Amino acid sequence: MVCDMRRARLSVLTVHSGRFRLLFCGRGAICRRKPITRRRISLTRQQAQTVPPEAPAIDAVLQFDATRRLTFVEDESVHLVLSDIPYGIGAEDWDVLHPNTNSAFLGSSPAQQKAGAVFKKRGKPINGWSDADRAIPRQYQEWCSLWASEWLRVLKPGASAIVFAGRRYAHRCISALEDAGFSFKDMLAWHRDRAPHRAQRLNIVFERRGDDDAAEAWQGWRVGNLRPTFEPILWFTKPYKIGTTIADNALNHGVGGYNEAAFLRYFDRPDNQLEMGFAPNEAGLHPTQKPVRLMQALVELTTQPGQVVLDPFCGSGSTLVAARNVGRHYLGCDIDPQHVATSQSRLLGDLFSAS
Repeated sequence: MVCDMRRARLSVLTVHSGRFRLLFCGRGAICRRKPITRRRISLTRQQAQTVPPEAPAIDAVLQFDATRRLTFVEDESVHLVLSDIPYGIGAEDWDVLHPNTNSAFLGSSPAQQKAGAVFKKRGKPINGWSDADRAIPRQYQEWCSLWASEWLRVLKPGASAIVFAGRRYAHRCISALEDAGFSFKDMLAWHRDRAPHRAQRLNIVFERRGDDDAAEAWQGWRVGNLRPTFEPILWFTKPYKIGTTIADNALNHGVGGYNEAAFLRYFDRPDNQLEMGFAPNEAGLHPTQKPVRLMQALVELTTQPGQVVLDPFCGSGSTLVAARNVGRHYLGCDIDPQHVATSQSRLLGDLFSAS
């Protein structure tokens, strides 16, 4: 919606967006647009804690700690939150979301070094290394609670929040978002085309201890999990007005249903198990990167062209590229300046089309 500046009595917010400077009045309407020179956002980690309210609010990537209040996003202005959040399993430094670490964390123990490259970098075992480790699941839920209410605030009624979550703590993420006011709609499964199996053979453990009898007795047994071939995708919705229907909400807010026809352009059936791999030369930009076409399918499933997609933990920017590819506006945040730069670089070109 474009408003007449002469009639607008509300304050005006200048927003740098792509190749244009958008002037927004307090109602979120575009007052006018002027060409600008594209520039990259470069903030220090300290500056990322206090991004001012006049930061870009559409078609932009910010270095920002998304566990803080999203002061630059208006209430009920976003049509979809789609994010691959940290899983809290401690596989990378940025994935450590709890305070209790120890000398064996992230692969520094002598046993892990002796085991070789496959165990070079690991999170804590399920059993933990101390009594304090029993608190990690609860601490992960508390971390999710830091941002869940903000997602609810910025989403339109009936809009979706779709979250990639780790298998181990997905239930904690569900609890945090339900406690914030979301409705848990469904759990999808993304089947990965490649999944490394890091389950150590138990007989090898005993062989290294010199216990040949135990090694023989435990042939065929492993320590760890089955091959991790899927990742959960949690689908939440923001409740709409009591006494109305989803059909009413679709007319009032433009969201609420799902676009099966668009979804079937990516998959053979409208199932909740999704098989999608990377395009050639697409992977390798982020440790937990997701395929752009997978994100496009989820964007088109839940939004219409011209609507706004938010990714508060955007990483290398796959969600943002996907949104742009299918004609949606986007806004991404990440606390890491290198990931912000990667996202901006990808958005400068047409790396992965919507075809």
